[in-house]
Amino acid sequence: MSQGQATRSTRGCSRVIHFIAVLQRRLPIGSIADVPERPATAGQIVILNGAPRSGKSSIVTAIQDSFDGPWMNLGVDVFVRHVTPRRYRPGMGLRPGEEGHAIAPLLPALYAALYDSIAAHSRAGLNVVVDVGHYDRTILAESARRLAALPVLFVGVRCPIEVVMERRNAGQAGRESEYATGSEADPIPAPVRRWQDAVHVPGIYDLEVDTSLLSPEECAVAIRRRLEGGPAPSAFRRLADSAK
Repeated sequence: MSQGQATRSTRGCSRVIHFIAVLQRRLPIGSIADVPERPATAGQIVILNGAPRSGKSSIVTAIQDSFDGPWMNLGVDVFVRHVTPRRYRPGMGLRPGEEGHAIAPLLPALYAALYDSIAAHSRAGLNVVVDVGHYDRTILAESARRLAALPVLFVGVRCPIEVVMERRNAGQAGRESEYATGSEADPIPAPVRRWQDAVHVPGIYDLEVDTSLLSPEECAVAIRRRLEGGPAPSAFRRLADSAK
């Protein structure tokens, strides 16, 4: 090695040593070595599947307010309203029968990202509650596979279409233009019927609740009882297996 090469090598080593020293001053002592290990127990996942205005979001709130520990809301509403760029909305909120929509090809990737995020939170030991409206069986099966070996309770949130229309027609503060409403000439618009027909196919659930009969708090109690009293959830495993 020439004298010039040796000098450059020494300078390079000095820069690395200096960088490490600066990094050590900026980081708390032991901040790398003392990173806690992944929790031994994965966080519980509760997935609420139903049509828009069936009451899923209210159940999410009831769970977050009453269940022990932190329950992270990673539902479609959150991703559509706060994560998805405006020009790519409604994103995962795309309705049944709109397969020709310009954003339809993005749906598999959007759902994959959503469910990978759910899995990451669970593996970190955080409980997760999710509101979705699955109507594509291929995407549903792939989503189920992404949560393999994690504790998932799949809940069907049902609500008669007449009650759904009452809620749509009554409106929701801040979301007045997001939901199709009825009229005298067309009391139940076709998109609403398509949601009602498609969202509960194939109907494999661990638990079902009817929000026309139960309040959000009562639905949350039913979910808690199912989690605590068993039997062990199996719907997502069966959905994943059905597509193999």
